[in-house]
This record gives sequence, structure tokens and C-alpha cells, in this order.
Amino acid sequence: MEPTTHSTESPIATNPTIFQGRVQFSGQAGEFFGIWIVNILLSILTLGIYSAWAKVRTYRYFYGNTQIDGHSFDYLATPIQILKGRILAVVVFVIYSLVVQLLPLIGLLFALGFLLAMPWIINQGLRFNMRMTRHRNVRFAFSGNYGDAFVNFVLLPIASVFTLYLLLPYALKRMDQYLHENISYGNKAINVNLKGETYYMATLITIGVAIAGLVIFGIFAGIGGVAMSVSDIDPNNINISTIIFPLLIMALYIAFLTMISAVYQSIIRNHIFNSSEFSDVTCFKSDLKAADYAILLFTNALAIIFSLGMAYPWAKIRRARLLAKATEVTIYSGALSIIDTAQQEQSSFAEEAANVFDIDISLT
Repeated sequence: MEPTTHSTESPIATNPTIFQGRVQFSGQAGEFFGIWIVNILLSILTLGIYSAWAKVRTYRYFYGNTQIDGHSFDYLATPIQILKGRILAVVVFVIYSLVVQLLPLIGLLFALGFLLAMPWIINQGLRFNMRMTRHRNVRFAFSGNYGDAFVNFVLLPIASVFTLYLLLPYALKRMDQYLHENISYGNKAINVNLKGETYYMATLITIGVAIAGLVIFGIFAGIGGVAMSVSDIDPNNINISTIIFPLLIMALYIAFLTMISAVYQSIIRNHIFNSSEFSDVTCFKSDLKAADYAILLFTNALAIIFSLGMAYPWAKIRRARLLAKATEVTIYSGALSIIDTAQQEQSSFAEEAANVFDIDISLT
């Protein structure tokens, strides 16, 4: 960690800096593996009921091992809260599945109703997650409204289809803007200033990387195809290349997917963090490098595949450690005056409904 500095002025804040340094993550793969394997076994034995406890244990482990200025995060949700929300969400999903099978027309109306409910699900899920997150004994909150969520998560994605997806980067920018600008820490709202041109630049760079990757992948696939065809012509000519090339092609395919993901995610993550601040409280800096992130995603994917999933805890810990290391936080003395504005307890139903219906909404 970089040394704590005192009483230095910042161009962003007019009050003294009380801390400047990297986020610290102290989780260990061995520790998390023990939690993870027990979570899986008990979830199977209880037919999924224990999954609520598994989620809370996992969140608390990662939150508790993530520190800023020596203070870790707290995850305050209880397993019973998660379980109640999960049961309700599963019941709704089962009803929807039965209706679709037995009464397709009503199922269509049900799907339309779900589309209209999706902004509410997103908002409530985020409210619950933020309300259950605490740092320095101050909770976070989310204040998004239905109208803005409907525009950003329903109307703009649909509109992007009719523009041959030329509007999609702008739609993604609006989604991220909405997700982050409605966060508050205690009584302090965050300021976020995302730029559409950064999203278009990230998209163009990602497309360029994808084209280059496809060319390389095509060349090696062609070489592998020739080698395989030679072996088919002469069965006695089977050699090590017939084994190596399929593995190489698979590795290249994984590398291709991870590089695309890493390039886009690193650019956007850096932009979001570097464009966000709690005025006179804290500002952020992210310098995640696409190459480092791509290597991590690639090696994580290979490890998970060849270990038949057993390397998942190791991969998750590595990712958390890299993202923490790439994040710098500056805290100003204004943080000492933050007030924890208690809100009415939120239900976890919407968050679990979002998971069941495959709406993956997460903060960068």
C-alpha cells in the first residue's frame, strides 16, 4: 500500500487528503476453496435451500477481505432475507414457465409484463445490494427511478436494434451512467461524468482486436485442418500434431474471447472509475491494463476447464486481487463528516428475480 498522506491539497477537493493508496485484497485461494466446496455440497444436499447461506458467506468473505485505508467492507444481508426473496422469485419463474407451456398467448402477455417490470426489478435489486453494503459504518444507497430505468434498459436497447446497433455504445454508456450516478454513500451522492465517445472508441478498438484475432484464429485453424486431413488420409501417419492442434485451436479460441472481453472491460472500467467522485469525500483512479487482464482471464479459463471447475475459487481470488491492485482511492477529510442515512429495509426479491430471469446487473 502506498503511504498515507496528510494535509495535502488536491485539485479535486478543497479539504486535506487523509489517505491515498491502492485497494487491498487479502483473500486466499485455499481459504475460499474451503468455503466454496462446503457451499456447493450443502446446497446440493439441501436441494438449493442452503444457496442463500452460501451467497451470504461468499459475499462476506470477499467484502471482509477488501480494504481501503485499513477498513474493510461489510455485507449486511442475512441468509433468511436472501432465501425469502429467492423463493418468491423461483415461484414467479415456475408460474411463468407453466403458463408459457400451457397457454402460449397468456405467456406472451406475461413476458410483456415482465419486460415492463424489469426496470423495477433492476432498481430494487440495486437498492437491496447497496443498502446491504457498508464501509466505515456508513451504508451505501441507490436512488434510481422507474422512468429512467425504463428508458435506459428497455427503450434504448430496442432502439439500437433499429439503428443496426450503431446506437448500442451510447445505450451502454447510458446504462452505466444510470447505474453509477444514483449511488450515494451515506448522505453524499456520487458525481459521474461518462462520455459517449469513450464507449464508441472502446467498441471500435474491440472490433479491431476481434478482426485481428479472427485472422490469427483462421490461419491456425487452417493449418490444423490440413494436419488433421493428412492423418485421415494415412491412418499410419498419426502423430503428435493431431493431438496438439485441436488443443491449440481450443486455447486460441479461449484467448480470442478473453482478449475481446479484457480490452472492452478494461477501457470502460478505467473510464468509469476515473470519471467518478464523491465531492470532497473521495475520488478514484483505475489503471487496469488490458494485457494483464486478458492474461488473467485466459489462464483462469484454462485452469477451470482442465481442473473440471475445481480451480474456480483460485480464479475468483486472482481476479479480485488484480482488480483491487488496479484501483487507487483518495480520501479527503470530508469523509469524516458523512452521515449514515438509514433507509427502510429493502426486500431481496427483486435481486433474486433478476438472477433467476438472467438479468445480470452488476457494478463495474
